[in-house]
Amino acid sequence: MKYYRLMLGQGSCHAAQCLAENIVGVNFAIQQDLTNELPESWQAFNREFIPAYRAIMPDKSKVAAGLACAMLWTVCKGMQTGDRVLCPDGTGKYHVAEITGDYAYAAGQALPHRRPVRWLGSVQNVDMSDALRHSCNSIATLCKLFKHHEELETLLGDLDDDEPTILTNDETIENPYNFALETHLEEFLVQNWSQTELGKRYDLYEEDGEIAAQQVATDTGPLDLLAISKDKRELLVIELKKGRAADVVVGQILRYMGYVASELAEPNQTVKGVIIAPEEDLRLRRALSMTPNITFYRYQVSFKLFQ
Repeated sequence: MKYYRLMLGQGSCHAAQCLAENIVGVNFAIQQDLTNELPESWQAFNREFIPAYRAIMPDKSKVAAGLACAMLWTVCKGMQTGDRVLCPDGTGKYHVAEITGDYAYAAGQALPHRRPVRWLGSVQNVDMSDALRHSCNSIATLCKLFKHHEELETLLGDLDDDEPTILTNDETIENPYNFALETHLEEFLVQNWSQTELGKRYDLYEEDGEIAAQQVATDTGPLDLLAISKDKRELLVIELKKGRAADVVVGQILRYMGYVASELAEPNQTVKGVIIAPEEDLRLRRALSMTPNITFYRYQVSFKLFQ
């Protein structure tokens, strides 16, 4: 079971209708039945529908079109029966639904691309951790809440209190404590971007004036952050090391950069990368010495106590 946050129209304007009709849905300007147009991968869907989306929305960038089509596929196909969706209603409350069936198209409706659901209850944003609240506040129509699974289970009363806490079961993680710390670093960077060294040259990617830079989907997994130079000529892929081995994180960011270059960058844009880690890593330095388009940054955590 996976968790998602889904906006039901701009400003949650269709939340009441969806609650009454036991549905969730999206639009994304694609006004056609997609029942027979949903391949097993969002990458194949994007190849087919990005041109169609940009024809309808010519002012949208290639990045924006890719994000929109990937989200559309996820709602229509990627979300599985039994997955759960948090839908805000604009009052600070998130209604929680369980997906109960397959995609259906409702022609002429404001949210024509739909999934049937069973509404389970609701949670308040004041009861969420800062990290979960920041994720739920994403401007994107759809965002994944996979890393908040345990907290959401607790909020909904389904977590077994005797189950031990697991930071991660990813075998590529060398340092689970750095992994835990760096899951919060992503939110810190977003909230304090203008005060960082990178913020002097780059802006976090935005869509319609709002940040849409986190966990950007690629065909080999979501990249941590996507930024764009202030002159719009360069896209910057930012990856947090998250305790992983040097070889793993370098291979990962190269794959993400390759995807951004081939699928999201405009013809006049170049792609560079940044890896951020909490400590010096000789193996990482050695690997990056042969990859001049990737820069290594260290970060330092500090705090003060006041009485």
